[in-house]
Amino acid sequence: MVNEPAKTPQLKGWLLMTIGLLAIVVGALWTVQGLGILTDSKMSGKQTWTFIGAGVAAVGLILTVIGERVRSRSKRKVQ
Repeated sequence: MVNEPAKTPQLKGWLLMTIGLLAIVVGALWTVQGLGILTDSKMSGKQTWTFIGAGVAAVGLILTVIGERVRSRSKRKVQ
């Protein structure tokens, strides 16, 4: 119709997915440092960072999945 407002692009879920992917990368880095595979750091070889890194990566995975679900749900509403 003539007077219908233009559809605005929906960017829902992208922030959660971006933060989640960043958390996965940082968590993987911390895990590898904690395992002693990457050296030359104060975190290298410390088991504490292995568990912290795995936890951060798991939270990142959860955020990425939630972001993808929000994004796909908003796509269905627009169409």
